[in-house]
Amino acid sequence: MRNLKTPPSSEFAKKVRALVSKIPKGKTMTYGQVAQKAGKPGAARAVGYIMSMNYDPKVPCHRVVRADGKVGDYNRGGAARKMKLLQEEGAIKAAAQKKK
Repeated sequence: MRNLKTPPSSEFAKKVRALVSKIPKGKTMTYGQVAQKAGKPGAARAVGYIMSMNYDPKVPCHRVVRADGKVGDYNRGGAARKMKLLQEEGAIKAAAQKKK
């Protein structure tokens, strides 16, 4: 049985982390966009799971957001922390963003 803190290691998970590591500061992608670019359209929830298990600072999972305009959750401080990071990077405006 896999340890719940061990990040997924499938080829898809590796592609997802590689794609997310290339999202520049000030930009975001939706979970669905990441899934599409990683070769599995419709796998947005799988991308969310992969990001929830990411603790590698080289993979800026805070730059992956929900398609409905909300930031979504963040495993290193919750939605408020994720929003703050995105605001600091210029990816979103303070008043325009909804939380989780």
